[in-house]
Amino acid sequence: MMDHNSQSEYPEIVSPRIGGNMMNTNRRLTYFASLGMILLTAGVLFAQSNGGRALLVNGVSVDAPVLQVEGHSYVDIQALAEALNGSITFEPDRIILGLPGPNAPTASGSSAAPEKADTPLSREFARSAIAVLAGMREWRGVVTTVIRYGLPVVGSWPQDYHDRVEADLMQAQLAATSKSDESAAQLLQNEFSNTDTWATDVVAARQALNASRSVDPNALQNDALLTQISNCGQFLSNMIVSGVYTDDSSCH
Repeated sequence: MMDHNSQSEYPEIVSPRIGGNMMNTNRRLTYFASLGMILLTAGVLFAQSNGGRALLVNGVSVDAPVLQVEGHSYVDIQALAEALNGSITFEPDRIILGLPGPNAPTASGSSAAPEKADTPLSREFARSAIAVLAGMREWRGVVTTVIRYGLPVVGSWPQDYHDRVEADLMQAQLAATSKSDESAAQLLQNEFSNTDTWATDVVAARQALNASRSVDPNALQNDALLTQISNCGQFLSNMIVSGVYTDDSSCH
């Protein structure tokens, strides 16, 4: 006769159908857990990337989404290449990105970047500009001597100085090869025009024997145009020596 307690010595038999259902349930739980993690991660990334930030390259807005993850910004390299008129090649072990040169047109059709105003003056222009300033300084010195000592104006030297300095100025203008050179050349032109106006008036007053203008010893100190010319000449000399274009009100 078999003891009922002895049934515990035999393993419990589980139906194959019940075991299969449990395995399927575990797989489904794993699948939905993985899917939930993916959706959660995507939601976090979308929340981080949905900042409305625009990407500008050389002042041009680029139609490429910017993604921010843990404080770092990422951009679609293919969208960036297309926006910059570049090319991109995907290879098994590398990605090759080609971008146009600095003077090539961007997505907006304009040049990449304008020349900066602080571009150094070219050496050839600076050399020519120094010759112009030296000629105007000599011209101004001769006219100043006429005023200081009341000398008569004899010969064609006033016109000779004018023509020589004007020729030097034209050479400097031709040597201007950058925007900074051209801006500095305009200041030289202003200085030349003011010097020419001042010298012409002084010579005319001396020839007319206008003592108040050509003999008075205080005429030089009270001459506002001469003061402006002197200040501009000093400024231009310092600017050209520095090699960087700047502006000053005395040259206008």
